[in-house]
Amino acid sequence: MDRRKFLKTAGTATAGVTAAAALATPAVTQSTKDMVILSTWPRDFPGIGISQQRLAARIAELSEGRLNVQYFAANERVGAFDSFDEAASGNAQAYSGADYYWKGKHPGLAYFTSVPFGMTTNEITAWIRFGGGQELWDEVSGEFGIKALAAGNTGAQMGGWFNKEINSADDLQGLKMRIPGLGGDVMAKLGASPIAVPGGQIYENLVSGAIDATEWVGPYNDYFMKFYEVAKFYYGPGFHEPGSVLSLGMNKSWWEGLTDWERAVIEAAATEESTKGFDEVNANNGAYLKRMIDENGVQLKIFSEDIYEAFAEASAEVFEEVRDHSPLAKKINDEFQSALLEIGSWQALQEVSYTNLRNQALGI
Repeated sequence: MDRRKFLKTAGTATAGVTAAAALATPAVTQSTKDMVILSTWPRDFPGIGISQQRLAARIAELSEGRLNVQYFAANERVGAFDSFDEAASGNAQAYSGADYYWKGKHPGLAYFTSVPFGMTTNEITAWIRFGGGQELWDEVSGEFGIKALAAGNTGAQMGGWFNKEINSADDLQGLKMRIPGLGGDVMAKLGASPIAVPGGQIYENLVSGAIDATEWVGPYNDYFMKFYEVAKFYYGPGFHEPGSVLSLGMNKSWWEGLTDWERAVIEAAATEESTKGFDEVNANNGAYLKRMIDENGVQLKIFSEDIYEAFAEASAEVFEEVRDHSPLAKKINDEFQSALLEIGSWQALQEVSYTNLRNQALGI
């Protein structure tokens, strides 16, 4: 055999074997990144707690293990209201909560959960994703080293559980009520005493008399909390949270160190859970409200127009105080209110008008 021909043939064969071997060899395992999520809600907490556990599992699943997600419920690693600072400092990578819990750090953060007479779920998610809301959220949360995403939604919430009837705004005087966010500031202006209590401690505070009333979410979530054992008057609709966003707040430096693909995975899981959580409560609220009325003696009450007018007047005062806080707070409030008018006018023309006419035609 010609020596040069042999070497040429052998070289070609060797290259082919090497290429085939490379294809057959499993890919080198991608390095993993830890993602510790600290929740403001207890383990297996009905509704929103389970929603956020589902979010954590989904991030791990979509990342195919490249994000090593560890989810700690409230008090498993830190207290419920310590989660923000842990994520901001880098002691954890993320928190799961509602950003109005942190209004003491900056009142502008409340607008990215819900504010009195604010946007419904459809409206606030439209604003955050396509109306400049996310950019404002990035600006205010970035001041604390946080990158936050919308990662759940409760829909319009009920007004709350009361141990007495509320027939006028005067009945709110001296009332000790668990109500966070700017809604709590509104209640304070009407003479109530707003109290910040983590979700897992509300029931025991109602039983002990430490609080006289509480808002929570809606029938599906509230049923499992058993508030009806202590307070029978269930009022609605809530003025304070018409479409509450749950947030996944991440350490900003950690977020910026992720690959584009890893960030896309987290964003996809968060967006998915925003829809799933909202759909879940809508599918269940009606049935659980009926169950509480029929089986547990709950008395459904509607706030009077006079009370709602009092809520509205007090809310206007609270918004002015927010605007006075800082230029950024003013910017967030003003852009939020402007978007509410624009988006809300379309909702009123189409979604609300259709729903009202449909219900009237069907006798709902």
